[in-house]
Amino acid sequence: MELWIPITIGAALAQTVRFMVQKLLAGGPLSAGGATLARFVYSAPLVAALLVVYLLASGAPLPPIGPGFWPYALIGGAAQILATMAVVALFSHRSFAIGITFKKTEVMLTALAGFVVLGDRVSAGGALAIGVGFLGVLALMRSGTGAAGLALRSAGLGLGSGVFFAISAVGYRGAVLALETDDLALRAGVTLAIVTTFQSAALGAWLVWREPGQIAALFRAWRAGALVGLFSMLGSLGWFAAFALQSAAYVFALGQVELVFSALAARWVFSERISAREYLGMALIAGSAVVLIAAA
Repeated sequence: MELWIPITIGAALAQTVRFMVQKLLAGGPLSAGGATLARFVYSAPLVAALLVVYLLASGAPLPPIGPGFWPYALIGGAAQILATMAVVALFSHRSFAIGITFKKTEVMLTALAGFVVLGDRVSAGGALAIGVGFLGVLALMRSGTGAAGLALRSAGLGLGSGVFFAISAVGYRGAVLALETDDLALRAGVTLAIVTTFQSAALGAWLVWREPGQIAALFRAWRAGALVGLFSMLGSLGWFAAFALQSAAYVFALGQVELVFSALAARWVFSERISAREYLGMALIAGSAVVLIAAA
């Protein structure tokens, strides 16, 4: 089994746990922006400390950061802020599993963006796997009921998150590839440390201006926030490492196993009902992962 496969599955599991805690935060003391900031402000110090420990233990020097790194890193970081806010806001309108489902439109969009921006190509088997996974997403998208206006808002938030997560994924792959080192862990760690610091400063400044009470509320909820930061760091390190080993389209296609994790969380943690259509979508997504691994 290629290394990027277990790394991606682990990243998807960590991301599911992080979104679970963010859903709880956004449903309580924090807004979508405050719950999103928890992801960055609590993970940035952890990432920086981990990077320092790795540098001291390995004796490796920091890789040179050329001008080509910064556009990818900053655009990817900004897009991830917007994408995460959209998903967290979506949780207030739809169930946990459906919110994650809408997010998964990123897979098709990442394939397109990766081809246009980075020239990443997808084999016939990989395209089939992505197509099967997208059918699973479509099956899950049809679940749930609600007023037309609410459905339209949910679709807008969900598709918007998919667009921004796709931009973010391609940006991060471009950033890690721009670093001049063959050390996979160092590529991922340096990129993540820079990006999370930028995201903490940028979103923190925005909330001070627009929602000043959220900063204090975020630090009062430090226990849950620390969990968000920890699982955010683990998930992001996994995604970044996987992006350095494989194209973003393949990584996010296999990452659709997150839908299986989220459906289980919806049932067992949030007591949300899983319909027959949702089980069908889960089966299609599991089949997509099998085809993808065989084609890789």
